Parts: sequence; C-alpha cells; structure tokens
Amino acid sequence: MSSNPFKVEHRYLELPDSFYTRVPPTPLKDARMVCFNHDLAGEMGFHTQNPEDWTGIGAGTELLEGMDPVAMKYTGHQFGMYNPDLGDGRGLLLWETVGPDGRRWDWHLKGAGTTPYSRFGDGKAVLRSTIREYLCSEAMAALGIPTTRALFMVSAKDPVRRESIETAAALVRVAQTHIRFGHFEFAAHHEGKQALKTLIEHVIALHFPHLIDLPEDERYQRWYVEVVERTARMIADWQAVGFCHGVMNSDNMSIIGDTFDYGPYAFLDDFDAGYICNHTDQGGRYGYNRQPNVGFVNCQYLANALLPIMNEDDVRRGLRRYELAYNERFLQNMRDKLGLAQEDESDLSLIMDTFSMLHEHHVDYTLFFRGLSNLTSKGSSPVRDLFVDRSVADEWLGRYEQRLQSEIRAYDEREYQMRKVNPKYILRNYLAQQVILEAQNGDYEPMKELLEVLKKPFDEQPGFEQYSAPPPDWGKHLSISCSS
Repeated sequence: MSSNPFKVEHRYLELPDSFYTRVPPTPLKDARMVCFNHDLAGEMGFHTQNPEDWTGIGAGTELLEGMDPVAMKYTGHQFGMYNPDLGDGRGLLLWETVGPDGRRWDWHLKGAGTTPYSRFGDGKAVLRSTIREYLCSEAMAALGIPTTRALFMVSAKDPVRRESIETAAALVRVAQTHIRFGHFEFAAHHEGKQALKTLIEHVIALHFPHLIDLPEDERYQRWYVEVVERTARMIADWQAVGFCHGVMNSDNMSIIGDTFDYGPYAFLDDFDAGYICNHTDQGGRYGYNRQPNVGFVNCQYLANALLPIMNEDDVRRGLRRYELAYNERFLQNMRDKLGLAQEDESDLSLIMDTFSMLHEHHVDYTLFFRGLSNLTSKGSSPVRDLFVDRSVADEWLGRYEQRLQSEIRAYDEREYQMRKVNPKYILRNYLAQQVILEAQNGDYEPMKELLEVLKKPFDEQPGFEQYSAPPPDWGKHLSISCSS
C-alpha cells in the first residue's frame, strides 16, 4: 500500500473498558477518494503514491493490521446542561501512530456508522459537513492555530436523510489526542476516583510527559494549569482571526487545547461582536464575543470533575490562570495585528475602541487588518473604502498614526511582520458553500484549489485574489445548523 515507517500503538485501550466499545465500521457503498493530504501524511511519517489505496479505510471496508476500532465514551455539558449519554456516535478511533519525529497521532474515522452512543442518529456523515471540516481544520492549521487535522476524505453513494436526502462521506481526522474535557466528566461522575486517576495519568504520560516526575499533588496542579492556559490561548487566537466556533460544549473541548469538532463555524465578514454562527443557538450562548467566557465555564466543568483527586485550592488557583492567560495572549495578538512592538498603557483602549468602531460601522474584519498591513505601500484607500463614512476611518487612522510615532521599527519591517499575522485569505462561509455545491455535482477541483489557497493565508498569491474579495450580499452572515 505504501511506505509506513511510523510505529503503531493503541494506548487508549489501556484505559478501563468502560471508556470505549469495540465497533466495526459500517461499510459505505462505491466509495471514492476525494482528497488526500500528502503534506500532513509527510508530517506523520509516511507517504503514498496511490491515495486510492486508502479508500477502503475511509469507507469502512478495510482495516490495516493493528487497527482496532473503538467508539469512545464520554459525557459533557451541552448548551449548559449535563448530558450523561454522550460518546462517539458516528466516529471510531482506529489506532494511534508515532512518527519518526516522536509525534503521536490518533486516527479517527468520522462517518463510520452507528455505535452504542449514537442515540437516535444514523452514525453517518454527509458530504457537506465533511468538506466543511476538511477545509476549516486545514485553514486553521495554516493560520497557526492548534487544531485537529484532516488526513483524507471519501465520498460514497449511500443516501443520507437530513433536512433533505444528501450524499454520504467519511473523514479520517487526526490529532495528538481525541480526549476531551467530557472524558473527565464521565470518569468523575460515573466511574469513580480510581478511573479518574487512571485517565489523568494516561493523559499526562502521553501528552504532558515533562510533568511525570513531579510529586502527585504538584503534577496534577501543574497539569490543570497547563490545560487551562492552553484553552485560554486557543480562544484568544480564535478571536484574533475572527473565528466563531458554534458548539463549544465541554465534550468538544480538547484536553490539549486543540480546536475540536467543526460543526457550525464561521469566520467573521462584516464585524459583529455578537455574531452567532449556529442557527440552533437561539440564546446566542456561543456568540463571537461570548467565546472567552464559555471557555472559562468549560474549565470550571473540568475543575468540578477533578475535585475528587485534587485539592480545591489548587483547582481554584489553576482556574484563575484562565483570565490571565487569555488577556495576555489577546493583548499580544492584537498588538501584533496593529504592528505595535513597543508596549504602551494606552494600547488596550485603542484596541477596544477599534473593535467598537468595526462593530458600529459593520467593517470587514479581515480586510481591515490586511489593509493596515499595507498602509504605507498601498495607501489608506483599502482601509477607508471599507467605511461608508470615510471621516470615521480618517479620525481612527489619525489616532493610529499618532500611536505609531512611539514605534522604533522601520515601517517596512513593521508591515512585513503585520502581514505574517493578518491573513489575506480566510475560509469565508460563502467560499465553502460554493465548493460544496460543485462537489455535490461531482467536481472536487474547486475544493482542491481553495485548499491550496488556504495553505498560504498570509501570502499575496497573485491570480487568486478572488478568494480574498469581500463576500457577496448573499454570502454574508450565513448561519449553519448542527445537522451533519
């Protein structure tokens, strides 16, 4: 099939068997390979000349030696309500591999059919949602934001009923781990203290090995602090690129701080601080500006789960690290986006006033910051033309230019660095929708071209400027459902 120098493991099976159920994949009919991520395969330590050879893995008709598919059991808080009945309802953990560089990768087949945790679902995934996850996880990786990745996807002829009849698909998603906050909630609330200890030691051994030799109390406390800080920094990074995660339930929170589970999501177009990308989120719980607080609440859910084995004061101290880590990362991200290398006590006021202005005047978030990144070379028009009232832009630009007087870097060096953090290309929802429509008609070339553009979000990429254009009116503020 291929040259596979990686090492095969399945360490998740070392956990008590209550954490999983062995389930064979449900085969898909007449599957075809749609997209194979050769760059990622290289990172994982293997390559293939014939991606089609992997079609059977994606279709659930073939397993490699060492693959032992299991559906993971966890629980979690969904929209603030505890749900004890969660688990992998359509995905299976196939195995784990360790590449030549020592990095560990879970292989998870999404769309693998029903499991004991499917509840009333059919366990299948549809082409639409599978493409959306493939596109966004790779876009986020290219933006430098911790995330799960997409190794390959297949489509099939099986009809799947959602709001209408759709086409089945499956994705092999990879990550350093698929363990979420919800695993700890399951252990604490249903399995007891020993299972909770076993889980935390498993996670530390595989993903926080630098803590292994510490005394137990310190080991757990330091681990929790790191989980909290990684979560806070991840959400600050989302905010910086205008990303909205539509389903921030605790079962979708990675224990290592990866962006996890791309259901309803969006990158902001015209800036709207309260933007809600999930049309089933009637109360706006997961709106753009509420994401930092929701991350904190999820860390509280994790804290409650850890109380049986951790000192309450240690947990409280760890939880306090969230706001500090978020604020520090957010402020640094925004200084970088504005090109401010010299710290000034007025910076936070400038940043918040900038957000208020973008919100009030419905200014495109990505185009605004990219325009600032070329202010000297291309002039102020790309920024001013985003405003109906140019005088608002002029007043802000005057204040910004005054702040830049404190900077000591040359303007070309400053703007070069700004272009490395202010993307030209993001995955706008309308772009995803366009390639999905083409794919549903059997043409995957537009998807592949978009993927190539998203691999280099900070580059100019002459000839592909159409992907950086503002969205048409129909493509703004698209709201996505959870159905997939």
